[in-house]
Amino acid sequence: MGSGPLLVWLHGFTQTKNSAHEFLSILAGSNELLTIDLPGHGENAALSASLDETADLLVDVLPNEPFGLGGYSFGGRVALHVARRYPERLSHLVLLSATLGIRDKTQRRARRERDDALAERIEEIGADAFLDEWLSQPLFASLPYDSRERRTRSHDARGLAMSLRHAGTGTQHWLGESLGGFKGPSLVLAGASDKKFVLEARRLQDALASSSAAVVADAGHAAHLERPALVAQLVSDVQPQ
Repeated sequence: MGSGPLLVWLHGFTQTKNSAHEFLSILAGSNELLTIDLPGHGENAALSASLDETADLLVDVLPNEPFGLGGYSFGGRVALHVARRYPERLSHLVLLSATLGIRDKTQRRARRERDDALAERIEEIGADAFLDEWLSQPLFASLPYDSRERRTRSHDARGLAMSLRHAGTGTQHWLGESLGGFKGPSLVLAGASDKKFVLEARRLQDALASSSAAVVADAGHAAHLERPALVAQLVSDVQPQ
């Protein structure tokens, strides 16, 4: 949908390709926009894949000409793996609330154990009850309730659990020294009240060769849901190679 430079946008954990409707509709005003359900979510809820495997799956179905790639949170981590494995396929990169991963192996193992426990929790209580718990976290404290956004979330408990087990942050290798192959322009975004990911944005900016960063005022982790017009404008302003 839309017209302009091709931009592929990857959703976050529990979302689908139809989530963030206001943000996406604004983006489509200046981009040829393509969204895809990631493994474990939406139409691809039955698909299980690691982050590297997801990157491989994506480039197999996307155009051969260079395209812009953006992603939020989980989608941002997928986008980083695409940039690491297939830098020549991307014209530019946009990351919102993304992370390079966890450098310390002990801490990474502990995070994977927490992800596994959360996956068991999803399967135990079901997707709808889990979404209530997930969105009640302090991470989303400033996020207003949106019934349409809630309907577009992924409601497949098994798929969400598989996503955590195979592509959660605990499974992600530290990417700090492995992104040098991507030379295109990149933009790293974080909500101002999401202090952890403001720091992550600075680390990402340092790791990427040609990058800029912006902090979105009056927003938390899901800044594109809280301030869709501003974030869409920032994303659209990135100039492709």
